[in-house]
Amino acid sequence: MARQPHVDLGQIVATPGAMRILEHIGVAESLPAWLIEHSYGRCPHLDSFDQQANMHAVREGMRILTAWPTGLPGDDAKIWIITEADRSSTTILLPSEY
Repeated sequence: MARQPHVDLGQIVATPGAMRILEHIGVAESLPAWLIEHSYGRCPHLDSFDQQANMHAVREGMRILTAWPTGLPGDDAKIWIITEADRSSTTILLPSEY
């Protein structure tokens, strides 16, 4: 079985809003696992179209975006993780901070 490719995440940064939410809901310790899944383009919370787009992005050197639920309402409902196409950086943010 062939190994699934993964990407270098570059410099990992997080916005203050994302860190506040992660700490508030008590999942900051889950972030390393989320980043590992993200590096493979995997995210169980995305629909099949977006999952396939991420797999293509991993293979072809394009931008990767995963979204992780927080259980909170409104703008704080998800945490996004975005790795740039050039793999120089990965940003953890709230959708409202995009």
